Amino acid sequence: METVKTKGQSFWEIVRFTLFALAVVIPIRIFITEPFVVSGSSMVPSFEDSNYLIVDKISYKLSDPKREDIVIFRYPNDQTKFFIKRIIGLPKETVDIKGSVVTIINGEHKNGFVLDEPYVKNTSNNTLHLQLKSGEYFVMGDNRSGSSDSRYWGPVKRDLLVGKAFLRLLPIDEIGIMPGKYEQKE
Repeated sequence: METVKTKGQSFWEIVRFTLFALAVVIPIRIFITEPFVVSGSSMVPSFEDSNYLIVDKISYKLSDPKREDIVIFRYPNDQTKFFIKRIIGLPKETVDIKGSVVTIINGEHKNGFVLDEPYVKNTSNNTLHLQLKSGEYFVMGDNRSGSSDSRYWGPVKRDLLVGKAFLRLLPIDEIGIMPGKYEQKE
């Protein structure tokens, strides 16, 4: 014997389904992941304008950011804007830039080590020597000649980091997990 649903029953099923979907989606969107669309060319060739990313917001609640992570953060000079860059220097390290050569000095490498940066295609000519404080990160775009980054406006504080690039969804032919990832050899 078949039961016939009334319009009222169908309506309440839709309401229940919607409430259930919202109960699942909203916490994920607020606490775990967030969409991000790349705007500009500061991360070329790793990311192009209009790349669609999913940002992992939970990792930095469980562990510290690492060198070479691609991070999305609130711009220190206008926290309504979001930027995407690569972490170059970690808290309490010294970042030394001469021309296009980036040297990191820290407790483990008192004389420093030069970053191997094969992802950088457009170099720049800078001179900078900066000691990072606790909770500060030095970030740079991969397109060094076309990036506004820590060389110009200083380090990014930990509390401004939103998360790291976890998944690239667009363009479709470049879909991948941990896009732009590069392992530094020290």
